[in-house]
This record gives sequence, structure tokens and C-alpha cells, in this order.
Amino acid sequence: MTTQNDTVPLRIAQRRRYLMCRPDHFTVSYSINPWMEPANPTDTAKAVRQWQALHDAYVALGHQVELIDPVPGLPDMVYTANGGFIVDGRALGVRFRVDERRGEERPFMDWFAAHGFEVVEPVEVQEGEGDFLLVGDTILAGTGFRSVGDSHRELAEVFGREVVSLRLVDPRFYHLDTAITVLDPVEGPTGVERANIAYLPSAFDEASQRVLAERYPDAIHVSDADGAVFGLNAASDGLHVFVSPRATGFAAQLEERGYIPVPIDLSELLLGGGGIKCCTLELRGGAR
Repeated sequence: MTTQNDTVPLRIAQRRRYLMCRPDHFTVSYSINPWMEPANPTDTAKAVRQWQALHDAYVALGHQVELIDPVPGLPDMVYTANGGFIVDGRALGVRFRVDERRGEERPFMDWFAAHGFEVVEPVEVQEGEGDFLLVGDTILAGTGFRSVGDSHRELAEVFGREVVSLRLVDPRFYHLDTAITVLDPVEGPTGVERANIAYLPSAFDEASQRVLAERYPDAIHVSDADGAVFGLNAASDGLHVFVSPRATGFAAQLEERGYIPVPIDLSELLLGGGGIKCCTLELRGGAR
């Protein structure tokens, strides 16, 4: 199915359900990724305002946003994508590689349990939707910096879906969701383009680049410049793509494909190494 000019595929917005956490305690007091510089001051009030703009943009476009309470002393809880991975009402908890974030594990699993999800305690080290992305019926799984390869086997066992392993090689893109955007979260109705992605080729090793090229021949290849401003740490409902305003080339590519870029500035939260997708955990299934 195409638009009237018969060149750009029709895009359909699909209502999503997200978990977010207000950055009331946001600061950068330690360094666990190349973006974090504790010597640079952070503005918590600004971080909250920017986060609120993202929250409000989701709600304005019809998406359901639920909140987990922030915990003092856990400034990175705002990056809820790292809190778990949820498909069909089943929530796989996380085991963070870094000690600084281990305190987040239980609050997220407790929230999932309290909201009707079947919680699976993880065995292997992995960081949730930061490294696991659902594309249609397939789970793309990252490794190289945070999540270990054995977590991909565990992921397949828990969800009974195909898991495709991808290796990240650039420390700036330490989670998969910093190097791939899932543009079409689920398969569309008949005639609508199948699930597709955008990605930064240089973030992956050669073998992973070959896998991505074979599986997603129509994917958008994003420039290094747009990747470097966390342009790929974006969220999409199948029509609207919530994206960094600094990723201008990516925004133009999206428009050419029939998507509507929704620029959201999270520059303050980028000081902690997170962007739009990092602040957004998708809740699939479970009680509402």
C-alpha cells in the first residue's frame, strides 16, 4: 500500500505502551560509558524539563505512558530501557554489568510483578532493551560491551523467538539501541512494508554488518555524524519517529521514507550516555 504519489510507503502509527522514570535524581557522579564526565556540571531541573517534553509528546500522539518511581542514589533509573525486556506479558529482568546500576534491578522487577507481568529472574549479564530489540517476530541482540553472548541463548529460551546476535565494536555505542532504531515496531497489515530498521554500519563488526544487510536490505543507513549525536537512540510508532533534533540527516532520510520526525532535545540526559530510546521501555502485553 502506498501514498498517492505511489512512491512512498504508507506508514501507520500504532499505539504503544511505555514505561518511563522522571529524572528527579539525575546527575553524573561516576563514569561507566564514554559520554559521562563527572567533572562537567549537570542541571537536574533541565533534565526533568526535557524528559517531560518527551513524555508529553508520547501522550499527545496517543501513547500510554506509565511511570516507575525514581529511587534516590540511582540516577540512571531514568534510562528505563535498561530495566528489562518485555514481550507478550513476560518480563525478563536484568543483571547489570556495572556495579553502579545493580541497585536498579530489583525496583524494576518489583514494578513488573506489581503490574501484572510474569517476571523471569535473569541468570546471565544483560541490560534489557538497551541491547535487545524486537523487530517483527525476531529479537536483535547486542553484545560486545555490556550484555554477554550467553544472555542471547537465555533470551531465546525465555521468549521462544529467533534471536540474532550482533557485535558492537565502537565504545561510544555500547548498547544496541544507540546504533539501531526499530522503525516499524510490528508487522503492519497486508500491503504495508514489513518491519524495518535504521542503523549505523560502523558501530558493528563486519560479520554483523553482513547479517544486517542481508536481513534488512531496505534499512536506512545513518551517517557517522548523526550516530555521534545519538540520532539512532530514537523511538518509533511506525509513523512518528521521536529523534534528536541534531540528527538532521537522519530526519531527512526518515521524511523521504514517509515517516514523520518528532524532534525531542534530551541534551542534558545525553551527559549520562542516554537519549530518547534509553528513556523508553516498551511494555508489551500484561495487565493494563
